[in-house]
Formats: sequence, C-alpha cells, structure tokens
Amino acid sequence: MGGPVPLGYRVEERKLLFERSEVESVRYIFNRYIELKSVPKLVDDLAARDFRTRKRTMSSGRVLGGVHIRTGALTLMLQNPIYVSKIRHRGELYDGEHDPIISQERFDQVQAIFSHNRRDKTLGKRSRNPSLLTGIITDPDGRPMSPTQSKKQSRTYRYYSTRLKPLEDKTSAWHLPAGDLEQIVIEAIANHLSHGLILDSEDETLNEGMIDQYRQTAKTLSSTSAIEQRKFLLRCHTKVQVEAQAVKINLNLEEHQDPIVISVDAKLVSKGSELRLAVAPDNGPAKHEPDPVLLRLIANAFAARDYLIDGVASPMISDYSQRHLRNLARLSFLAPDIITAIVRGSQPVNLTGRRLLRAGDLPLDWAGQRTLLGFE
Repeated sequence: MGGPVPLGYRVEERKLLFERSEVESVRYIFNRYIELKSVPKLVDDLAARDFRTRKRTMSSGRVLGGVHIRTGALTLMLQNPIYVSKIRHRGELYDGEHDPIISQERFDQVQAIFSHNRRDKTLGKRSRNPSLLTGIITDPDGRPMSPTQSKKQSRTYRYYSTRLKPLEDKTSAWHLPAGDLEQIVIEAIANHLSHGLILDSEDETLNEGMIDQYRQTAKTLSSTSAIEQRKFLLRCHTKVQVEAQAVKINLNLEEHQDPIVISVDAKLVSKGSELRLAVAPDNGPAKHEPDPVLLRLIANAFAARDYLIDGVASPMISDYSQRHLRNLARLSFLAPDIITAIVRGSQPVNLTGRRLLRAGDLPLDWAGQRTLLGFE
C-alpha cells in the first residue's frame, strides 16, 4: 500500500504489523465516536486529552505531524477499512494479510452513525434554520443555488444564492429570499395535489381513493414541519428552476406515471436593496408590492422641488443640504408613467433607490428616462 502508514500500524518487511503504542488509541477513537456520534465533538475530546498525530521526518529533514488531529483526517480514519483487515484498491475492497485492530461489528456501527448523520444533514435536522430547497434549486441562468444567510442587528435573513465557479463574476450571482421561494414551492405543490392534478387528469386512472390521498398529502404538506416537507421534496426528486417571470417545479409522485411540471407566475421585483418574488393569488398576474425606498424618494423629490421653486418648507427634507435637495428635485421631473410604475411596484427589478438617486445623467426627455432606467 502507498501513502502514510495508518495510525496503529507500522511497516516491517512490506507487511503491516501492530504499533503497540498506538493500538489502544485507535480503539479509543472508534469507541468514543460511537458514544459521541459526532466528529467535531471527538476532535475536541482528543484535543482535551492532548492526543497528537504521529510525527514523520521527511528526507529533507522536515518534520510533519505532532499536532492535534483535525476533522478531515479523523473522518478518513474512522471510515478506513484497513482497521478491519481490508484493503481498498480502485474502488474495490479486498482481504488484507494484516490483523484487524477493530472488529467488523464495531466498524459497521461507526459507518451506520456516519450514514445517519449524513441523512440528518441532508434533511436539515441539525440546522436551526433548515433550507427546504438545498441541492434542488437553480437560478435564472441555470446555475445551482445554495442557502446563505446574513445578520442585521438581532435578525437573521436567509437567502438562496448562486453557487459561483472559481473566478466567476460575483456580480452575476442571484440572491433570492429563502422564505418567499419555499412558500411558493410548498403552496404550489399543495394546490396542485388538491386541485390541479385532478383537473388535469384526462382519464379515469384517478379513483376516489387516490384523490382523497392526494388531498390529504396536500393538507399534511402545508402544515407539517420543514424537515418533513424536505423529506417529501427529496422523495419526489423535486427540481426547482427560478426564472425571471416564473418558478417552475418538477417532481415525480410514486402513484403518478408521468412527471409533474408546475409553473407559478412569479415576477422578480426590487424592494429596497433586496430582490423579492411577487406572486398573485390563484396564479394570476403578479401582485406587486411597492418599494418603500423608491416611494420615499419620489415624495421627497416633490417636496424638494416645492422648496427650491416656491419656498414651501417640509419637515421631510428640513435636514438635507442644498446639493442633496437639487439631486432630489431632479426626480420630480420623471415621466408620469415611470412614477406610476414606482407607486404600483411594477418598476424594473434592478431599479433601486440607490440607482435612481445616483443617476446623475438623468435626461429630461421622458423617452431617454425610460431607456436609462430600464423601462424600454
């Protein structure tokens, strides 16, 4: 075998033999993991006992090892079949000629715990804020998205963000609110199971028993925990594709022969510095929610114009400098349809308060304004 000699063994005449001073440490590590059921906890336990890795001196004289064992190395050790007298070669396991340090039963117990922990991690059981769509959602450009979060004061905000490749432009990443997406997906599937699937059926394959079963599944899905919802999504091999004007959901039900495709009209709109998904009741035209930052800018713009032209003071702008007042007043000359769109919340998704206020080259002609701000 190549590579470093595993802890607990030494090589003598090309054979693996016990390193007596390390055998009990190996057995302790396996037994303690079964008790703790956590690699990070085991790392802390070994560090508290000042357990250190074996030192190795390279041909150059450099010394490696002699440090506290880390999570990655410990995980590899606990999953190494060499400790039950097995050798892995090209993905296959073969019987070794060396003696085992760990019994097969003990080794299997450890692997079962790893398997259980991986399943819990997949379902988000160990997360304070489990993300339903981890591993099954892609952004409008078809790239996978991963759960992220940020904190502002005492509040935590969850997002699904584009998983960028190395050196990929960071400004191309999408960051979408997790709560909006998860609610859209769960409600769309539940609604389809309750009504859409039944209405779409053109044959008599859906008997009353199956209809009742689908409706009960829909009811349970809407009210159950996030972990149970994620179990359902994974069981149905669900895939979610976010698009600029819709969210598309693909899933497979065991009782249904053909894959199910659900499309929900959901328009990306800006609200302050965030992107939000606007969805209308009953999947009609998207319901828009005005951006409070843009609304405040427009109100301040007209107040600034009244003050600069007619001398009418307003408490909304009393603390602003002359320069800022002039910048605001320019916005009062926006085209009426642009102002109407902002009031209704139907402005382009990338039109934020910051962008509008910093548009120093804002033209006075309305057609030019529409082009610059993305309305055309």
